[in-house]
Amino acid sequence: MITTTAPPQSGTSPASRLVRHVATARETGILIALVAIIVVATISNPNFLFSSDGFRDLLLTPSLLLLVAVGSAIVIITRNVDLSVGSVVGLTAYLTGRLFIDIPGIPIIGVFAGGILFGAVLGAINGALVAFARVPALVITLGTMYIYRGINVAWTGSDRINASDLPREFRGLGTDSILGIPILTIIAVLVLVVAAWYMRNLRGGREFYAIGSDPAAAHLYGLKVTRRVISAFVVSGALAGLAGVLYAARYGTVSSAAGFGWELQAIGAAVIGGVAISGGVGTVWGAAIGAFLLLTINRALPILGIDDFWQRAVVGVLILGAIVLDRVLAVRQHRRLIAQREETR
Repeated sequence: MITTTAPPQSGTSPASRLVRHVATARETGILIALVAIIVVATISNPNFLFSSDGFRDLLLTPSLLLLVAVGSAIVIITRNVDLSVGSVVGLTAYLTGRLFIDIPGIPIIGVFAGGILFGAVLGAINGALVAFARVPALVITLGTMYIYRGINVAWTGSDRINASDLPREFRGLGTDSILGIPILTIIAVLVLVVAAWYMRNLRGGREFYAIGSDPAAAHLYGLKVTRRVISAFVVSGALAGLAGVLYAARYGTVSSAAGFGWELQAIGAAVIGGVAISGGVGTVWGAAIGAFLLLTINRALPILGIDDFWQRAVVGVLILGAIVLDRVLAVRQHRRLIAQREETR
């Protein structure tokens, strides 16, 4: 008996599937927009990229926002929102300076651990209030945003942390480079890779998506929704705490205004990067690219001679466009599922 095997269909190889996935991913469009802005700004002013400071700033400036945006994206994926991250960044940045001043000789790793733990505790407070009080996260975190900022202002007062209060080795983390890549950017990318791997490959990460897609169904399926929601806020707070520590290393000077407004930038970066505000859709990669796009636009538009008002308007248009696109894609996916269901009958 002679057996024959059907020739492999075109477009079914792993390489072709990868190419198709990359071509259709939301992140690809955002990345293309980022590259286009860099190219246009560089043509207008070559120093935007082709100078030591230009290339360094291109990588360094968005790194802190990247950390906060990744944490915000994880919370948004669970169909929640964290408006307190900017206040957590400010509190942790000032705490970092106080640790160096009040505990002379404290190890740098101890300061990092303290800042991350402090941010995680603040995030846990948010998560517990959202999970147990059954109050929308928007309301809870709006309240804690003002509470944390008020504590920061009361604690800081008219005082501030100066670069001379911080060890040179610590400040070097925010200014030094390895092979031309800023250390701060390397730290941010490592955190991004770990977060992306967890969200894609581990059960806990997949459960975040399941909860965001349909919280009621997740409850019925037996997922530990309360624990997962709290853990999402803990991660967001911890990453904001890490960003606060690195903020002190990057800028040296820390006042009560540190981190002000970062919560909206982080949410905007996540939404622009394809994280659906309704939950269950998006990746931390998209949030990271959104953070780079957001701050690169802020650097590029003045070079192109665009007024400050229009800079903010462009960001607003990007956010609205991302939300509309999410809605269009959701409707198309719903219609496709209905059509497939009718075909199988």
